[in-house]
Amino acid sequence: MTHQKASIYSALAANLLIAITKFIAGTFSNSASMISEGIHSLVDTVNQLLLLFGLKRSKKPADASRPFGYGKELYFYSFIVSILIFGLGGGISIYQGIIHIIHPEPIGDPTWNYVVLALCVVFEGTSLVIAAKSFNKVRGQETWWNAIVKSKDPSSFLVLFEDGAAVLGLFIVMICMFFNHLFDLPELDGIASLLVGLILVGVSLILARESRSLLMGEGISPASRQKIVTITEKVTGVEKVLTVVSTYQSPDEVLLMLIVTFKEDLDTHEINEAIDQIQAEIRKEFKLIKFIIVQPEQYTKQFKF
Repeated sequence: MTHQKASIYSALAANLLIAITKFIAGTFSNSASMISEGIHSLVDTVNQLLLLFGLKRSKKPADASRPFGYGKELYFYSFIVSILIFGLGGGISIYQGIIHIIHPEPIGDPTWNYVVLALCVVFEGTSLVIAAKSFNKVRGQETWWNAIVKSKDPSSFLVLFEDGAAVLGLFIVMICMFFNHLFDLPELDGIASLLVGLILVGVSLILARESRSLLMGEGISPASRQKIVTITEKVTGVEKVLTVVSTYQSPDEVLLMLIVTFKEDLDTHEINEAIDQIQAEIRKEFKLIKFIIVQPEQYTKQFKF
């Protein structure tokens, strides 16, 4: 099992068990914040299932209807996950919070809530550590934020964000519940639910931004683009690279199209040989570039790189 799937499976198992225990504790103690936390964990459970489904779909081989493969299925389901966090996780928690601030209800015996929250911190914390270690293996020398922004695999940081939001939410609920019980301030239960909802909305907006960018078609970095131009223009017979167009089809597949002018004295056979060499040299340097289309073009001043 890959590190990527290991973090998703660990989060799935943790969230499913935690959701059940939170709902039970919330029902017995009449706590809105615990119910919100239960909804949060239930949404996270569904999210892990969607990510696993997206990963499976993205591995389907190319066919006649999808000649470049199904890699973007992962980006689609990652975007759906971010919307679910926003609507079901954040929206319902905010609604629950507002209702319980306007109409506060006395909290029941919080003992089981404390027990459940403590266990949840352990389980969610363990899942967070696994996700962080998994992401740490792929981020290299980049800072955490830069690695997230540059990552082309949303499943690697979605779990990280979800678990991080979950642990933060648990501490907020625990603190508010303690002061609610200590000072008899039932409004704090609603405030905790509201804060959890706002955290989820913030996380969902970040994830939606990154997933949308990938779904819309992110290309390779400017540095990689320039390196491809240099490699191509070193090939015998190439005059100039006019255009470089690229898009990530999946985290480990890139589609590249080059518009290239060749020297005027080359015949068709020599141009084809040059194209084969261009493709071989690029693939040697960039393992993720699976599809390379080289379009010969007559040079005119209207083309700019």
